[in-house]
Amino acid sequence: MKTLKNLLIGGIAMAAISTMGAFQSDACSRVMYKGLDSLFVIGRSLDWKTPIPTNIYIYPRGMQKVSSDQPKHLTWTSKYGAVYAVSYDGGITEGMNEKGLVINGLFCKGTVYNDDKASDKTQMSLAVFVAWLLDQCATTDEVTDLLRKADFAIQGATFDGGTVSALHWGVTDASGKSVIFEFDHGKINIYEMGDYLAMTNDPYWPQMTAIIDYWNKKGGQNTLPGTVSSPDRCVRANYFAHHVKAVDDPDLAVAICRSVIVNSCVPYTYEIPGQPELSSTQWRTYSVPCNLRYYFELITNPGYYYVDLNRVNLSKGAPVMKLDTSKTSDLVGDATRRLMPVKPFTPMY
Repeated sequence: MKTLKNLLIGGIAMAAISTMGAFQSDACSRVMYKGLDSLFVIGRSLDWKTPIPTNIYIYPRGMQKVSSDQPKHLTWTSKYGAVYAVSYDGGITEGMNEKGLVINGLFCKGTVYNDDKASDKTQMSLAVFVAWLLDQCATTDEVTDLLRKADFAIQGATFDGGTVSALHWGVTDASGKSVIFEFDHGKINIYEMGDYLAMTNDPYWPQMTAIIDYWNKKGGQNTLPGTVSSPDRCVRANYFAHHVKAVDDPDLAVAICRSVIVNSCVPYTYEIPGQPELSSTQWRTYSVPCNLRYYFELITNPGYYYVDLNRVNLSKGAPVMKLDTSKTSDLVGDATRRLMPVKPFTPMY
């Protein structure tokens, strides 16, 4: 006889599954590949209806930064150097710091950042939010502690001509410990991922785990959901991440992670009649905490490449470095040599 708990979980899962059609845009995906010993690869795709120009920046330690251009803002000095993916040369989408901490922002349409007291709070711009965390934290636990102590309102939550940048974030450190955090009307909800290895977009994480659990019970070897909806992609990525071979070779691990996340991406230029908002994959990244390599894969390029934080000067006073991804169609493999000193990007507050 089914327990009340089982009935409730099943009901949540089926209710979410019945609304999959509403979750077909903003189709970003994130997956963690677990290799042998301390080898982890965090792969993600960035999906949008049009290309999002994104360049790679590397910032050293010891830089003073602010959270906003408004009078009430936070200030900090970076403890760690980091690589950032900066979209439109104005806002950080994700990154990895020199301690192997990885943070990725993915779309989540249900996100409501602020409460009705937002105008009275300290302001935090989305353009530098990821930097605020990566610059000061070495572990997932430190991110969690910093977020729980914070009291700020999100500012600058639009891009691309006014599109609302509704996001939630996945965090993984060098030990493999991972959390997801989501905003809900001024409250930050933090969830330990445990044995779940993938995240996508809507619905919120508690509902998504119910969907994953439902499909796990059905048996992924026999049947998996195959659409481009957010829950379907999350189920597929989570299943395959658990059923690929664990290796100790970082290069092979990146290739395996890549094969898993490609299986959960939306094909480039794919369209559904009547759904012009459907997003296809524009680029993918792979972060490897154990050797501090950050890989970038532009969908229209013939190959993918990486920058190596071990080979970049991250000491205080070192220059900010940039790799212009619009000029990298010929690159495969190590692209660290193509980094060029530049001025810091100007945040789109």
